[in-house]
Amino acid sequence: MEKYCPQTIEKKWQKIWDETNAYQIKNDPSKPKYYVLEMFPYPSGNLHMGHVRNYSIGDVIARYKTMNGFNVLHPMGFDAFGMPAENAAIKHGVRPSDWTEDNMANMTRQQKEMGLSYDWDRKVATCHEDYYKWTQWLFELFYKKGLAYKKKASANWCETCHTVLANEQVIDGKCWRCDSTVVKKDLEQWFLKITDYADVLLKDLDKLKGWPNRVKIMQDNWIGRSEGAQFSFDVPEYNEKISVYTTRPDTVFGVSYVVLAAEHPLVKKFIKGKENEQEILKFIEEVHNMNEIERTSSESEKKGMFTGVYAINPFNGEKVPVWVTNYVLYEYGTGAVMGVPTHDERDFMFAKKYNLPMKIVIQNKDNSLTLETMENAYVDDGVLVNSGQFTGMNNRKAITAMIDWLEENKLGERHVNYRLRDWLISRQRYWGAPIPVIYCPHCGEVLVPEEDLPVKLPKDVKFETGATSPLAQSEEFVNCTCPKCGGPARRETDTMDTFICSSWYYMRYADPHNDKMPFSKEAVDYWLPVDQYIGGIEHAILHLLYSRFFTKVLKDAGLVNFDEPFTNLLTQGMVIKDGSKMSKSKGNVVSPEEIIKKYGADTARVFILFAAPPERDLEWSDQGVEGAWRFIQRVWRIVLSYADKVKENQPFDKNALTKEEKELFRILNVTIQKVTEDIGTRGTFNTAISTIMELVNAFYTFKDGNLNAGLAREVVINLIKLLAPFAPHVTEELWQQIGQKGSVHHTTWPTFDPKATVADEVEVVVQVNGKVRSKIMIASTATREQQQEQALADEKIKGLIEGKTIVKVISVPQKLVNIVVKG
Repeated sequence: MEKYCPQTIEKKWQKIWDETNAYQIKNDPSKPKYYVLEMFPYPSGNLHMGHVRNYSIGDVIARYKTMNGFNVLHPMGFDAFGMPAENAAIKHGVRPSDWTEDNMANMTRQQKEMGLSYDWDRKVATCHEDYYKWTQWLFELFYKKGLAYKKKASANWCETCHTVLANEQVIDGKCWRCDSTVVKKDLEQWFLKITDYADVLLKDLDKLKGWPNRVKIMQDNWIGRSEGAQFSFDVPEYNEKISVYTTRPDTVFGVSYVVLAAEHPLVKKFIKGKENEQEILKFIEEVHNMNEIERTSSESEKKGMFTGVYAINPFNGEKVPVWVTNYVLYEYGTGAVMGVPTHDERDFMFAKKYNLPMKIVIQNKDNSLTLETMENAYVDDGVLVNSGQFTGMNNRKAITAMIDWLEENKLGERHVNYRLRDWLISRQRYWGAPIPVIYCPHCGEVLVPEEDLPVKLPKDVKFETGATSPLAQSEEFVNCTCPKCGGPARRETDTMDTFICSSWYYMRYADPHNDKMPFSKEAVDYWLPVDQYIGGIEHAILHLLYSRFFTKVLKDAGLVNFDEPFTNLLTQGMVIKDGSKMSKSKGNVVSPEEIIKKYGADTARVFILFAAPPERDLEWSDQGVEGAWRFIQRVWRIVLSYADKVKENQPFDKNALTKEEKELFRILNVTIQKVTEDIGTRGTFNTAISTIMELVNAFYTFKDGNLNAGLAREVVINLIKLLAPFAPHVTEELWQQIGQKGSVHHTTWPTFDPKATVADEVEVVVQVNGKVRSKIMIASTATREQQQEQALADEKIKGLIEGKTIVKVISVPQKLVNIVVKG
């Protein structure tokens, strides 16, 4: 028998697949389509075990769906713009394009070594001109629809990366990429109006039945829709109004001060010429450099300064002081908040610190709330007190009544607010898609004409540590002609956030060579939406929210006919080693290349799919890899031992089987049923592999070759097919070794006979007073009464109950009989 040599087998089949374009797919409306997609990688240079897990999951689904008759789109590409390439240019003196291309070539080689069934003809790289031309075209579409605009804004700035960041890219006050502390900086920036779609992004979460709940909850919280009232506090001294938004108008009679965000434009007006003007300006600067997490956390210290100005509460006419504080953000709501110390924890902390007045306006049910005994704000429901004509009302009912009163008196209105802010897309870096805008002293802001796209990245840039916006240093790039008037003009030197590129790439795969449009409607209508998307939970808000936004805009523009991009979402767990996530910094990385070199790609795939359910974290185990290797060797040996019998092509007669052979046939049918459900319905690949292992164990009881030839053929052919999605190389080789034509991956998926899954006999446990005393085999068709009779007739049981009184007999059909006796 040939020895199993994965290195030889895998190279052989990878070469055949490549030369025959085995996985190249065409649009075929006569077949049902299935689009499976793993999130494309950043070309960092090497795959890690997280990639192996992600891609193996997708490949199993793609191969399984193909064998089930679907026309399967399974593409791959690279999210190829971004700061690491630029940082490499600074560090090593290479062009970002060269660094990126080398890494893409290396990662493509590694992906092919894993035996992944990608249609490489559809590969996209976001840094290629034929891709970012359409990224720029889509920016212009957003601009024409009023969804892209530029404004001066206080932005999140990462000093290490030398660029601004979107709110979604600041994690706990730190840069999502380099973990440096983020500060605020005032800059002219480009934004996309994602807030215009806040309501539909929230509402349509209900459509995502195939998404994990925790991802939907994260998006719901990030969008942060709230309903409340918006009204104003008059400042007569300055003839100004301070607009506030609150979800708790029921507490308005308890307002004892109003706070403004440090960035609020009224602050400088209110403090101008005051004694403490410079002191407050210094405080504003300090607050400006705090990150949002610090400012909004309930744990952080609340600081503020009195502006010397008073405002009028519209509900009761009371004058309240106006403060500037560190715990209100100008970007959220109106940038001003009414302070109700007795019924808001942050306000309580602030008022205690500065000895501001307090008034209880919601009383608890036992009427025991007093200022003297209050140690925290009372935030539960109750009855209004000290609240004018609303006194005595339930506070929840009072919310509606108070907003009605505001609207009747034309003092305010019902209002919906969102936590979500517009998406800041400007980046002060070189390696990104240039924003296609020209600034003309006569014509103003002008889009680059579509026929002139793409705006290409220049080659004459210098990469210096600490330099901001390398594009701004390229005279060839900056200086241009106005498309409208023909006069001298200058280009925008910011590039787009890389998340713009990844917000639509899944659509380009449907039509990657189109040079007239980003994609044809016909192609995208056939393939999209993505049926199964696979990637990490860390993209729950960033990439997944942005992609949903893009899809909705493109649907409104008539370019697509679906409104959600990903029907089903699987967020795979991390790969853990020595108790923590694999990472270079922790020194616990296992290279896929090491595993493939020693054991082969099939072993790597089987281990990583068997070791844990896809959505759970996976603990790396060298013993587990060895186990997967041994399992594939067992399959190899048993299949080849029956290869000649399979080639005989003997007819299969179920009636000619022995009792033992009938049981193997039953196990085969149960395996087909279970593996089909595990892959196709449950997505539990670990249990699917476990079931195949049980079939192999049962097959090994006939390792001497003494097995009905027809049954041997049934078992071998179906075993290879069942294992094919998991271990594509060895199954392809075995398929050839047993004399089959074509590729196993283009055969049909096995079917099972439901009747054949039922055992002739089942094992039943027999207990006496709850303790297991015997096990009996009974006919699978036996009634409850027959099961009990057989249990009572068992020799072991008869001896145990002799001379005792049977109180009752409890029987669970096909499983258990418990005889309760006394005496």
